[in-house]
Formats: sequence, structure tokens, C-alpha cells
Amino acid sequence: MRIQIHCVHFTADQSLLDFVQRKLNKLDTFNDRIVNGEVYLRLEGSESSRIKHKIVEVKLLIPGDSIFVQQQGTTFEEATDMVLDTLKNKLKRHKDKQRNISVQQIKDSKELVEMGVVNDDIDF
Repeated sequence: MRIQIHCVHFTADQSLLDFVQRKLNKLDTFNDRIVNGEVYLRLEGSESSRIKHKIVEVKLLIPGDSIFVQQQGTTFEEATDMVLDTLKNKLKRHKDKQRNISVQQIKDSKELVEMGVVNDDIDF
């Protein structure tokens, strides 16, 4: 999976970028059809405040669909872990949904064949 990481209004050090990349690479175990992903790391808060919230936004592209998750934390690592948990759940639900649709299509096709609705003269 190809991941693009964008830092908005700041420059991230390489260890943070490696951390985010390493964490998101683990998503391939839940869905191996992820085409690519975009990650946005943003700081929330006014310029004068010392404590800023860290926001991590991730958009994953899957054939025929996309998944978007946004989480906020006190550190980018914490927000990344929260995003990862949410993405795992969404990817599992998406895969289950696709699997159920495929199973239903197979059942419908078998019923049509058994009823004799499908023409046997069709070449594949």
C-alpha cells in the first residue's frame, strides 16, 4: 500500500513519519485490497496557545469505496493509535459486507440455474 503523509503548518521529524507509516502498513492484514492512503497531520489551536491538539486524518482508497477517519489526541502517536483502531473496525465491516454481498449473489445465481431461468447456450 502506498501512503502519502502531509503535515499541515509544521514540519514533522522522520521518526513520526516512520511511526505513522509502520502503523498504517499493518492495515494490509485486515484488507489486502487497499490501493493507497493519504494521511494529514494537523495542529489544532490558536498560534498563541501553547497546548495544541494533534489531529490525524486518514483516507484509504479501496476499489469502489473510500474510508475516512479523523481522531484528535494530545500527541500524534496517541491519535494515530486511535485512528488505527477505528480503521481496523471499518475495514473488517467493509470486508464482511462485501463477503455477504458476494455470498448472496452466488445463492441467487444458483437459484436461477436450478429454476432453469439461465440459458445454457451462453459462451463464457
